[in-house]
Amino acid sequence: MEKEKKIIGRTDRVDFPLLELKSIDAKIDTGAYTSFIHCTDIREVDQTLQCTLLDATHSEHNGRRFTFKNYDITAVKSNTGKIEMRYAIRTQISVFNETYPIILTLSPRDDMRFPILIGRKFLSGKFLIDPQLENQSYNQTL
Repeated sequence: MEKEKKIIGRTDRVDFPLLELKSIDAKIDTGAYTSFIHCTDIREVDQTLQCTLLDATHSEHNGRRFTFKNYDITAVKSNTGKIEMRYAIRTQISVFNETYPIILTLSPRDDMRFPILIGRKFLSGKFLIDPQLENQSYNQTL
């Protein structure tokens, strides 16, 4: 029997327990296949991947450095059809009090309002999206 899908809105606040990030603003984007986290200064150093998180709405996380030992490089097609290579990490996301595995590509997206974008690869089979709603998961935790 298929598990009932939760209804998620166009935005929410999510946690990444392995990264020790809580209540991070995320945009739910069915137009995007992959999910990403907004980072800058992304580089490989001594067989590790290093980056700096950018999140102006959370001063406790903004500018925080991360180092990853396990990562991949993947091809991502932009909304203009251009293919670019991006680093990707495997981590966990908590939504609606459940924790799921997720792959995040690292991207310096200065034009984005949200530090996290959740794409349909993660959403598919788990959630129904109602674009009139916001913070459905986060509101359940209050």
